[in-house]
Amino acid sequence: MWLTWRAATQRALYGEGGFYLRERPSGHFRTSVSASAAFAEAVLALLLEVDAELGSPPRLDLVDIGAGEGVLVGRVLDAAEPALRERLRITAVELSTRPDGLAEPIAWRATIPSGITGLAIANEWLDNVPLDVVEQTADGPRLVLVDTETGEERLGDPPPPADRAWLDRWWRLSRVGSRAEIGCPRDAAWASVLGRLRKGRAVAVDYAHPVDNRPPCGTLTGYRDGSVVAPIPDGTCDITAHVALDACAAAGELAGAISTTLSTQRDALRALGITGTRPPIDLARTDPRGYLRALARASEEAELIDPLGLGGFGWLSQRR
Repeated sequence: MWLTWRAATQRALYGEGGFYLRERPSGHFRTSVSASAAFAEAVLALLLEVDAELGSPPRLDLVDIGAGEGVLVGRVLDAAEPALRERLRITAVELSTRPDGLAEPIAWRATIPSGITGLAIANEWLDNVPLDVVEQTADGPRLVLVDTETGEERLGDPPPPADRAWLDRWWRLSRVGSRAEIGCPRDAAWASVLGRLRKGRAVAVDYAHPVDNRPPCGTLTGYRDGSVVAPIPDGTCDITAHVALDACAAAGELAGAISTTLSTQRDALRALGITGTRPPIDLARTDPRGYLRALARASEEAELIDPLGLGGFGWLSQRR
């Protein structure tokens, strides 16, 4: 069956029997959440910042969009002080079924709630929002069609006017054969998050690229069992593409954001106390076990802020 990449990805990931309806992400790729509990501690520190900005409201929301197995919110709940726990309303947003053993206070739902007062975080969510791919020809951009069973591609019609306008602003194609991934669906998805945020912050963390350095051939990729594979939209693998977070930021501002910060995970986590600093060597003599624990923790933190790895992820933070 020949479909646009957006339609094919939607079917493969979220259609009947789709990849994300039957698979758990931890079995296929490594994220900041699975790399270290320090990531959840940083999110808790961020939540406390938001709580202080809001004046410690009677009810504080934490919404994890694309929650996977709920590990992030579970760790935040475990680490929170009792007084904060009493005010916390935690929601994990995910299409798959609720995992066994998830703490009872964590709500599990398939849609983003409205009226959020607190923090909404989307860690590696936007990269799985399906989008269309175009290729530049001598006559302008054309949609790329894909065979859903084999991954073979061919060119289709020109993109509609709204998508063409997005390309003109956010991803200009400079030569015949170059490709772009049209971010309109991601912009709309992120705007919907801001629209559901009554007061507080919304944070998106993802693979990203800026308008002045878009990849000339796009970033469409498949993952299966921890390995990069061809992105064949037959439901057997994850299909992902990096995110134009700057375009999402503009969409968020149109949806009501009053401030915007675009940074890297390295800078964001360092500001939240994740430094990767190794323990002093003297500790090895006075407390060998403590030294080994601290060394392991420093190694985990270093992975989270490595600029060539997880630390290079984009962080978009918007407030309303």
